[in-house]
Amino acid sequence: MKKTQLGSSELYVSQLGLGCMGLGTDERTAFPILEAAIEQGVNYFDTADLYDIGQNEKLLGTFFKQNRENVIIASKVGNKWNQQQDGWTWDASKIYIKEAVKQSLKRLNTDYIDLYQLHGGTLEDNIKETIEAFEELKEEGIIRYYGISSIRPNVIKEYIKHSSIVSVMMQYSMLDRRPEEEALSLLAKNGISVVTRGPVAKGLLSESYQKKLVKGYLDYSLEELQTILPKVKEIVADKHTLTEAALQYNLANPTVASVIAGASSIEQLVENAKAINSEPLSFEEIEAIKKLTKTNLYDQHR
Repeated sequence: MKKTQLGSSELYVSQLGLGCMGLGTDERTAFPILEAAIEQGVNYFDTADLYDIGQNEKLLGTFFKQNRENVIIASKVGNKWNQQQDGWTWDASKIYIKEAVKQSLKRLNTDYIDLYQLHGGTLEDNIKETIEAFEELKEEGIIRYYGISSIRPNVIKEYIKHSSIVSVMMQYSMLDRRPEEEALSLLAKNGISVVTRGPVAKGLLSESYQKKLVKGYLDYSLEELQTILPKVKEIVADKHTLTEAALQYNLANPTVASVIAGASSIEQLVENAKAINSEPLSFEEIEAIKKLTKTNLYDQHR
C-alpha cells in the first residue's frame, strides 16, 4: 500500500489508516482485524484516550507490544472523563495535556506517541498554552509530532499561524465537501497534511447505501439523497464500487495524506484496502460528482 509523507514530518503513513474506535474491547474480535490491517499494508492506527475510557489505547498497546517500531500510532487528548465515567468535559489546559499523555503512554505500552492530536478545540481555549504543552512534549521526546482533530476553520487558522502542527484530521466526503472551501488549499499552502475521517458518510457511500437511506445527512434531505446516490453510482460504475469511489474521492486531493476508516470485520477491512488500492478517479468523474453534490461552508462550527 502506498505511503505518504505526513506534512513536514518524517512520518510516512499508509493511505488507509485504521480508525480503531469501533474495535471494541474484546481481543478475540479486535486482534484479527488489526492483524488483517498489517497484512494489507496499513501502518497507521488512530485511537484516542476517549475511546472506551482508555481501553482502546490499552488494546493497541497489547497488540503492538512486539512490533511497535513498525507502526505509526496516533492518539488524541482534550476530552476528560468525569469521575462517574458517564460523560466528559473539555480540557485543553497544559496541565491536563501533560498529565493525560502519561496515562496514554501507559495504556499504549510505549514510551512515545508518533502523532498526538488535540481532540477538538475552540477559540475560547488558551491556544498559546495548549501549543506550549505539545511543543514541550515534542522537545521531551514523548511525542514525535502533533496535530489537531478539528473542523473549525477559525481554530485551524490559529494553529497554522502559531504552532508546528503537521496534520489536521477532519470529516470529508463527497457528501461533506466543506473542507474544500475553507481548509484544504490553506493547509496545502502551509505544508500541513489532512487526515480524513467519515469518507463513506455513515455508510451512504458504500454498496449497502440503500439500507442506510432512512433519513437525511447534513444538509441533504432524504429525497435529495435518493436522487443523488444512484447517479453517483452510475458515474463510477464502469471502474469502481461506490466505496472505492468514496475513498478515491478523498485521495484525489493531494493535501490528503491518509483516509481513516473503521472496520468491524476482516471483510470490511479488506474491502477498504481494496478501495484505497483501486484506480484513481478520473478528472471527468470528479467533476461530474462535484456537479451533483453540494459545496457548503461551516456555519455553527467556526
